[in-house]
Amino acid sequence: MAFVAAKNSVVKLANAAGTVTDISAYVDTVSGIANSTDMLDATVLGNNSKAFFAGLRNGDTVSISGKWDATLNTLVTGILGATKAFEYHPAGTAASTPKVTCNVIVASYEVSSAVADLVKFSLSLQISGDVTHGTN
Repeated sequence: MAFVAAKNSVVKLANAAGTVTDISAYVDTVSGIANSTDMLDATVLGNNSKAFFAGLRNGDTVSISGKWDATLNTLVTGILGATKAFEYHPAGTAASTPKVTCNVIVASYEVSSAVADLVKFSLSLQISGDVTHGTN
């Protein structure tokens, strides 16, 4: 089994001009890149067990957090309310490594300060449309 150090992960988000930009230098946590499918209840009278059909796929949300920077702030505040490209490379960007791509909308952006710590940010991205699992 080949394990991968999370420090090699790469996160990219398109800026206001649509250019996909590497924001990894600000990020320390990425989570929630989940894929789910709505389950439609198809149970009818006479069934002994519940029956389901697959409905729409749902990309859910992506949560990102890290160290705040004015450059990152400009990128994020410039795309509020817009649908933008997102890429996640859990094992880095070398050839043949996994890559997840989708479109996202900034659902929330928070900046926080604690007196004995760095300024931090958290970002919630709503996935809109299909999530593609491929390779670099």
